[in-house]
Amino acid sequence: MNPQHGTRCSAEPYAALLCNLYEAYNRKEFVHPDPLEFLYDYPDLRDREIAALVAACLAYGNVHQIIKTVSSVLKRIGQPYAFVTGSSDSAIERKVGNFQYRFTTRDELATLLRGIKRVVERYGSLGKCFVAGLRPEHDTTQPALSHFVEELARSGGGRPSTLLPLPERGSACKRLNLFLRWMARRDRVDPGGWDDVPASKLVIPVDVHIMRICSRLGLTRRKQADAATAMEITAAFKAIEPDDPVKYDFVLSRLGIRDDLSLEGFLRSCANARSVAQNNSRASSQN
Repeated sequence: MNPQHGTRCSAEPYAALLCNLYEAYNRKEFVHPDPLEFLYDYPDLRDREIAALVAACLAYGNVHQIIKTVSSVLKRIGQPYAFVTGSSDSAIERKVGNFQYRFTTRDELATLLRGIKRVVERYGSLGKCFVAGLRPEHDTTQPALSHFVEELARSGGGRPSTLLPLPERGSACKRLNLFLRWMARRDRVDPGGWDDVPASKLVIPVDVHIMRICSRLGLTRRKQADAATAMEITAAFKAIEPDDPVKYDFVLSRLGIRDDLSLEGFLRSCANARSVAQNNSRASSQN
């Protein structure tokens, strides 16, 4: 289903299918299991943004282990804003305790929480810190994301490498772009709150699952799930959703997870739609 060499990757042939998928499955009842579900417990934006960053940073590995780990951490810290602003460094370390999740150590989690604490103290909120790095001339959120990560790392006394990758080093930054999707978009699934961050500048969170789907749809020709691939896929979706290029990320992530959604069936429908579009294009060029 890959496009011919030299053609622009675009999601245009699949617009109707993606819209139907979004209308049917972009609903809260289809969120579980997903770390996004924890954000609904925090109506206060000051709490939500901290809980979202913690949840997104830990969102790697088996989804059920992710849910278990994020739940454990959020229960330890209670109300996130009150915890980070009211706790000393030693209190944070005590609360983290003997935490370990796959490659992420207790020291890395404590470093992240210390960074959050000092960023909130300096800027007033995580959102204000992020916006401080965002410029009108930026095409995407990636420069602001670099600023955000650097501020968290500097404030925490080091960069917890398994939690805070840097975009300029070529990482797709899947988890941090997921965090931005949650915070900058507002619909039936994403709770939003960062209204000063334009959804039009978001970059799609690319993991193995999204990479596989987008490769088969011909939305990327690249082989590695890196920053350049994330940009190429984002551009393909921007062709049909210029103001919201990550709109379909959540529903595409449901494919292969839900028993009532067939990934192969969806891909077959997309192949048919692309074939129709190509035939129409050829017929139009001959007239």
